[in-house]
Amino acid sequence: MQHLTYFDAIILGIVEGLTEYLPVSSTGHLTIVEDLLGYTVNNKAVTAYTAIIQMGAIAATVLYFFKDIVRLLGAWFRGLRTAEERTKHDYQLAWAVIVGSIPVAVVGFLGRNVVKGPLRSLWVVAAALFLWSVVMWAAERRHSVLEKAAVVRGEGQVSIRDGLIMGLMQCFSLIPGVSRSGATISAGLLDGLDRVTATRLSFFMAIPALTAAGLYEIKDVDPSVVGLGQMALGVLVAFVVAYASIAWLLRFVAHHPITVFIWYRVALGLALVIALGTGYLSAT
Repeated sequence: MQHLTYFDAIILGIVEGLTEYLPVSSTGHLTIVEDLLGYTVNNKAVTAYTAIIQMGAIAATVLYFFKDIVRLLGAWFRGLRTAEERTKHDYQLAWAVIVGSIPVAVVGFLGRNVVKGPLRSLWVVAAALFLWSVVMWAAERRHSVLEKAAVVRGEGQVSIRDGLIMGLMQCFSLIPGVSRSGATISAGLLDGLDRVTATRLSFFMAIPALTAAGLYEIKDVDPSVVGLGQMALGVLVAFVVAYASIAWLLRFVAHHPITVFIWYRVALGLALVIALGTGYLSAT
């Protein structure tokens, strides 16, 4: 197994930062790039590094939404103490994030051997890129209908039920190629939330999900494959790029449908099938 170079750490950090919050699948992209760089993509040390550099993207999310996070945490703690505070929206929104973060943690832990084993195949990535694009298309179609009927809901109307629905859908993101943001934003649109609200809630739910995944994978870090310096560099690069990606995506979804990303997903899926079929890339 080759040792991860600083150059490769920068490349993977850029890929992570760019794709973590876009509905194109960061894990799918990282798996493809790792294969192109010559790594065994289902090696535990490689999958551990992939999860750990997500901490950079999480740090970017915390920094970008710091005031919102403080507000929601404050509302949640106050709501635990008084009945009056429990009637306020921020308390409900905080619970939506908490409840929505539980399913992926449970499914991810119970299915960890499958997620890090058989699912780490580029054939799986290709299939997921195609199939989840259909879900994204259906979500935008429903959103358009609800928007014309003027019944889409904003952040002030998010319920715990919304968080649970998005959280259950987030479990599909454990399949490389689906995309965590693609799964949660699609769920929000199907559930009647507007794009910006669904996207912001997707960001909030990413914090506990990705933090838990990164911390859990630390045990699988192999110093002979990934050095501390390379790991720190990957996290730093992912942080910088992810921060810019968050700002861009929030502006983008305010005026554009997520179906725009479907064209890219389908094109990437086709390219991947060709590369695998011709032997240019290996599936694992």
